Parts: sequence; structure tokens; C-alpha cells
Amino acid sequence: MLKRVILGLLAAITAIAMGWTMPGWSRGQTEILWDTWGVPHISAPDQTSLFRAFGWAQAQSHGNLILRLYAEARGQAAEYGGIEQLASDQYVQLMGIPERAKTWYSAQTPAMQANLDAFAEGINNYARQHPQEISADHQLVLPVTGIDVMAHVQRVLYFQFLTNPQQLESIKNSQPLPPPEGGSNAWAIAPQKSSSGKSLLLANPHLPWGGLFRWYEAQLTAPGINLSGAALVGMPVMAIAFNDDLGWSLTVNQPHNVSFYELKLQEDGYLWNGQVKPFERQRQTLKIRQPQGEPQLLEWDVLGSDAGVILSQQDQRALAVQVAGLDRPFALEQFWQMGQAKTFRDFESAVQRLQVPMFNLLYGDRQGTIFYLYNALAPKRSGTWQDWGKLRPASSTKDLWQEYLSYDELPKLKNPSTGWLQNSNDPPWTSTFPSQLKPQNYSENLAGPTLTDALELFRTQRSLKLLLDKNKLSLNQLINKSFSTQLELADRTLPLLIPAAKLLANPIGIEAAQVLEQWDHQTNADSRGAVLFMLWALTLDPQRMFSRPWNPEDPLNTPAGLADLNTSLAVLEGVAAQMKLLYGALDVPWGEVVKMSAGNLTLAAQGGPGYLGSFRVLKLKSLPKQTFQAIAGDSYVSAVEFADPVRAESLVVYGNASQPQSRHNGDQLALYAQNKLRPVWRSPAEIQAHLEKRERF
Repeated sequence: MLKRVILGLLAAITAIAMGWTMPGWSRGQTEILWDTWGVPHISAPDQTSLFRAFGWAQAQSHGNLILRLYAEARGQAAEYGGIEQLASDQYVQLMGIPERAKTWYSAQTPAMQANLDAFAEGINNYARQHPQEISADHQLVLPVTGIDVMAHVQRVLYFQFLTNPQQLESIKNSQPLPPPEGGSNAWAIAPQKSSSGKSLLLANPHLPWGGLFRWYEAQLTAPGINLSGAALVGMPVMAIAFNDDLGWSLTVNQPHNVSFYELKLQEDGYLWNGQVKPFERQRQTLKIRQPQGEPQLLEWDVLGSDAGVILSQQDQRALAVQVAGLDRPFALEQFWQMGQAKTFRDFESAVQRLQVPMFNLLYGDRQGTIFYLYNALAPKRSGTWQDWGKLRPASSTKDLWQEYLSYDELPKLKNPSTGWLQNSNDPPWTSTFPSQLKPQNYSENLAGPTLTDALELFRTQRSLKLLLDKNKLSLNQLINKSFSTQLELADRTLPLLIPAAKLLANPIGIEAAQVLEQWDHQTNADSRGAVLFMLWALTLDPQRMFSRPWNPEDPLNTPAGLADLNTSLAVLEGVAAQMKLLYGALDVPWGEVVKMSAGNLTLAAQGGPGYLGSFRVLKLKSLPKQTFQAIAGDSYVSAVEFADPVRAESLVVYGNASQPQSRHNGDQLALYAQNKLRPVWRSPAEIQAHLEKRERF
């Protein structure tokens, strides 16, 4: 006890010497101030106490979810939840996550190990003191450890973002690789483009609205630290954040740094370097919970090779996967160093470590610097980017990559003359426009060479056009632009489709053309014509829709034209007839057909699919009777102005809690439906004025 008191006094003396004041009004003591949106503002005298309180806060907001995710990362979800979780456990064990988590944990510095342990301890402490808040099934997972935290981080970064079960299944079935999980928009605006003369930063990740990818917003303060932003639930550090001096956001990129190989089977092994080599075998055991009695045991072998773990064996071949970055265990430490940086030099020093395997990075600071980095653990190898997005034969060591490109070899851009940077899951070459990064200056297998390699071409074009506006942007204007639902694809196609339908279509086609002509090309709740257009666009093959392909000489307005006008009109007539039957009208409002839900709240949707060219993104799932439900898209939104003090607004679309009893489960969805963000409270006065609860430790 005496030791803790002495350490607390020393921390307080250090804080005073540094000119640092804790926003919790309690020096030498850890506390959490919960604001009226369920955002925890955590202050602590040292980092370990800060991590412990962050674990407590996350457990309070997301206890059941965290424990489920940690059980899955252990490869023991079926042991706690039954046979429905077997496939998840097999994937986790196949990828070696539980054992590698132990190795990665051991590799951490003593300080980071202490932080990981403290975060886990905070989760355990909350669950122990509030057992009624944790379901019986999830209590079986307790206690959790720092190794569980590391396993979860590894699973999310490397085996959901970088690769995932859907990609593995596609490769095994000789199908094209599906795109990475999620998407995002991010903007960095320089003072010359800002009406206030201050840098602006927009963070707008598009991820599923639950499970592994749910965001958690918080403020973390300790001596030398005042960090606001969001972590993925179960993560002990923030992935998107800002402090008093700088901030950053991330978007998904596609470095193709997961390599899939086809090995030739021979005898009881595989052909390698001219010889037959046996597979490495590791026996795995799974427990499967039964409705009654003892769990069922399942034993199976994971096979390894020089080319990586074996995914399958069939037709005299074995499929193997090599994942970049499994030798880089310090992603958490890098993120934590990024959050503590005070200058661009500090920040870049942290990023240069290249411990995070992927993601575009956009940055802004109080000094007026903006920065873009195509961050990737990118292998040094021959061949094109397209070559490495598919299965490749391998029979010797020379077929594998051994090293990564250095930081200096990655595309990056600092303070472009345009005054702005953006990324909407497009290759680096359109980080600003006109382009200042050229693909010929970098490795040809690092990124897609053209704008057509963007995850959603039309959303990227919409992003670029929003920023090409010559007017300077205020923080409010930045926020308003982030809510843009105008569909680039509608702007591109309807000027041709509407007059053709009026001239050539049958009566229902003419009626459809009239509805589309009156529509505002947006997907707001009251937009009439958006449903008709979406169903028309969904029915056509996007690869064959246009008569003029994408043209690098006109990158923002191509592809264009309609390749087959007769087919386009026939589809319009067919969709219109179907809508008459389903909805009784062709001009049914978007929000009557498309809904968004969080917690117990269901509202008319605002926003649309990115592949249609909406900057504001909702990924939709089709439901019976041709209705649609938003299941992903805008999730955490943050807009920051690096003034003095920093000004920011943000939103966690589905609310900052998932516990069923929490009033913050879904409480921010109504703001999103009104095209609003909420203020980010950071000062003691602001937090006190909007205080819901105080906890001291």
C-alpha cells in the first residue's frame, strides 16, 4: 500500500513539473468521467493505471462482446458456445493465432507487457465486481490475460483485415479474391484550403456495425498524454485518434501482401527445391460444448510447409498461404507511440517502424502539415500487383519473398500544392489531384496501377470532386460534405438513360424515366427515385455497363456511356414493373425501403452504397419483400480542426456501448439520421457540464 502511495505522489510531482493538469480534477488518482453519450474520459497518474481503467471502461460498455471476441481469438469459442463456433476455432488454430500470441506477448517490452496485463486486469475487475452485467456463457471465458489481448489484436489485424476466411475459401475454390474487409474515407486539409487557416482532418471508416469491427470512443489522459479517438472493441490502444497537436486516420488498402501458393504433392509430402519434403504436423485439440455432459473432443492436424500453412490438399496439389508481418509483433506499441507524438517528426519516427501490416494513413497537425502514406509491409518480389492477387505455383525457395520494402520505398506525400489529401480505398496515385504520385516510380506489385483498382471507383471519384471545389472549407462545411449522398453513378448514366427511355420505352419505362428525372440523385430518407435507380444498377453487370472504359486522360468522368441501350431500357422496365408489385409506386421514398438499426432503434436510412458513388456509405443487406437493412458503412466519424484549443466533432453511429442494458446502445443513430455529429468534449469544464457518472479507483 505504501509503495502505491509513494508511486502516486511521484507521478503527481512529475505531472506538475511537466505543466500537465489532469482533466479529472483528481491528481494522483485514476478516474473515469462518463459523459452523456457514454464516452469515457479517463485520467490516470501513469500509463499502467490508464490501461487498467481503459479495460474497465470497455468491459462496462462492451463486456459480453469483448469476452466473446477473446474466446474466439483463443480458438476456444466452441468450448464456451457450442458447435456453431467450430469453424471459427478451426480457422484461428489453422492460422496459429493462440501460440503466436504467446510469442508476441513475450517479445513486448516490460512496459507494454505491464500495460497489456493492466488492460486485461481492468476487464476482469469489472466483471468480478459486476457479475450481473456479464452473461453466464461469457463468464466462462474469465479471467482474461495480456496474451488474450495480443491474440485478439493479431486476429483482427492479420486474419480479418489482411486476410480472412472468405479469401481462403475463394482461393480453395479457384475464385477471384474478394476485397478486404471494410472500407473508409479520410481527408486531410491544409491551412491554405481551410477558411480558418488551420488544418482539418476527417476520419470516416466504413466497417460492419458489430462484432470484431465495432468502434469504441474514449479520451485517455496521463502525464504527457491527452488522446481522443476510437479503438476497435477489445483493443487497448486507439487506431484513429488525435491529441492536442496532431491526429491521423486510416483507410483499408490492398498491398496483396498475403501470398497464396500451389504446391505439387509427391509421395507423403510436397516437391521443394528438387526434393520431396514432408509436411510439418501439429496436432490440435478442440473442445465442443454439449447441451449436457462433458464437452466433445476433436483432434486434427495442421500442416505446415516452407511456403506457409496448408489450407487444403486436392487434385495432387496443396494450397499454402504466406502472411506478411507475422515477424512484426509491435503494432500496439507503434499505435501508442503515434498517439504520444507531439510533432510530425515524432509521428513519422513511430510510423517508420512499419509494425502495422496495411492501411493508408492520413495525417494533420497544428503546424499546418498534412501527410499521406501508403503504409504496408510490402514484400520485395518480382511480378505485378495483379499477379500477386491470385494463386501462384511454388516449388522452391526462390518462389517466395523474403524481405519487405523499406519505409523510403513506400508512396507518401507531404504538404501537396493542392492543399488537400484524400483516400477512399483507392491506390496512392489519387491521394490528391492532379496526381503527384506516379506508379512508375514505385514497385509494380505494391498497389493497383490505375483508379479502376479502387475498391469503389465511383465513391473515389465523388470524393475527389467534393475536394476539387475551389472554396475554402470550414469545419462545418467539412462535416456537411462528409454527409453527401449524391450518387456519382446516377450523374454518369441518367443523362443518357432518361431521354432514351422517354423516346423508346413502353409506358412503364416512360413513367420510370419521369421519376428518375425528378429525383435529386441522392439517397436521403425522402429521396424518391433512389430505390428505382439502385435496383436498376444492381441488375446490370457493372463490367459491361459502359460503352467507354475508364480513361487516364479523363480519370474523373470515365467510364461513361451505356454499352447496350436496349438492355438498359429492358432492365429499367422490368425493375419498374417489379416495384409496382412490391411497393405500389415507382417513387417510393428511400427511407421506406432502406432502414438502419442500432440497439432498439430503427430509422429511415440516410446514405447509400459506395459502389453507386455515395461518399456517405451504407452497406445494405437484402431482406424479404425487397427491403434493405444497413449492416455496415459509416461507423465512427470524426472531424477535427487543429486550432488552439483543438475543436472536434464525432459520432459512433450505433452508440458507444453494446451491452443490452446500456442506454448508449444505439443512442447516437438519431443524430446520424439528422446529418449531425456531436461535440467532442475534452476540457474539464466541458466534461463537467455534460457529466453522467464519475468513477474513482
